[in-house]
Amino acid sequence: MLTKGGQTAAAGTYWNLMDGSRIDMEQEGVLPGNEQSNYIKASSVAVLMAGPILGLLFAVFLPFIGIAMTFKLVAGKILEGLTNAAAGSMSFGWRPAEAYLTGKKKRAEAREKKSDQANR
Repeated sequence: MLTKGGQTAAAGTYWNLMDGSRIDMEQEGVLPGNEQSNYIKASSVAVLMAGPILGLLFAVFLPFIGIAMTFKLVAGKILEGLTNAAAGSMSFGWRPAEAYLTGKKKRAEAREKKSDQANR
């Protein structure tokens, strides 16, 4: 039975799922904490028996976790490489740190050529 902190609970032993602390309630009362604290009502024997079972599940799934983490790492490196290649191939032709102030000279030269051709 899952109970949140701050709620009224019957007598019994409650285990905090976040930090593993144990609360013994001898009579009905309010569990400590706020709504984010989750408690499960279980006897000490049930919690002690769940430990080896959870350890066995972890040992069984550990190789799969390692394989999945390897795939995630490789996929992340490939995606990062593709992103860097795509970003490197994009060129906007505008660099805000550089100033090209040669445009006016070209226009002036073009006007001079036109006026020289008209004067001939």
